[in-house]
Amino acid sequence: STTLICRRIVIKTVDVSYGGEIGFNQAIELSAETLGSVKLVQEKRLLQKYFDEISQDTGKYCFMVVDTLRALELGAVETLVVWENLDIDRITLRNHALGEDNVMHLSKEQQANEQYLHDVSTGTELEVTNKIPLVEFLANNYKSFGTTLEFVTNRSQEGAQFCRGFGGIGGILRWRVDFLEMDMADDNQAVAA
Repeated sequence: STTLICRRIVIKTVDVSYGGEIGFNQAIELSAETLGSVKLVQEKRLLQKYFDEISQDTGKYCFMVVDTLRALELGAVETLVVWENLDIDRITLRNHALGEDNVMHLSKEQQANEQYLHDVSTGTELEVTNKIPLVEFLANNYKSFGTTLEFVTNRSQEGAQFCRGFGGIGGILRWRVDFLEMDMADDNQAVAA
């Protein structure tokens, strides 16, 4: 009978105080142990750990493309967190006038803006020599940065907050990195040049 089949499928029953999405999230939290292997619960735990680093102001976190890639280059990222639908491309641009290649990470909106495809100093149009979604680049190369890679969705409250408020890319760091100090050092180098 259908009742016997349902009893075999139902793992746990929980009482919730709310309906709708809030009630659904409460049910997930109350069932977390039972559903330990379910991706959404793992995602919520991972992002809670990430948000804990931020709220405790440990400095052992990064977010947005520029700072996350800087931290990866330093080997500081223990866990790289990326939204599975991150809409940023890694683009290699060649400046034929200077004989240089430059890598940029641009959204679709930025790619539509001609300023990114021209060198301001020489007025040269830059040639796109390689273009790959940043998500794909990270999936193929994360091990070379000595990190683990975790993809997240925007289906949980935490995932949506990570995508909207933190650019859909970030990391939990092995050690504290002072990005403001790095920005100031870059500015000083640019002024000295």
